[in-house]
Amino acid sequence: MNAFKIVAIVLIIAGGLGLAYGGFNYTKESQQANLGPIELTINDRQWVGIPVWAGVAAIAIGALLLAVPRKG
Repeated sequence: MNAFKIVAIVLIIAGGLGLAYGGFNYTKESQQANLGPIELTINDRQWVGIPVWAGVAAIAIGALLLAVPRKG
């Protein structure tokens, strides 16, 4: 399996996951206050949305990479 097929499959899978889930969460830790030995931190959950067009484009580019024959 060459690199183009691997990239194409990864793009198709990533595009499908982007369409299925619509985004992902991550936790961001921030320091609010530092009072001597006491440190106050806050865990903030952030949401990153993946646009529908990005998922469709990833699937289309992956399919195009699989469909175009490569000279080797």
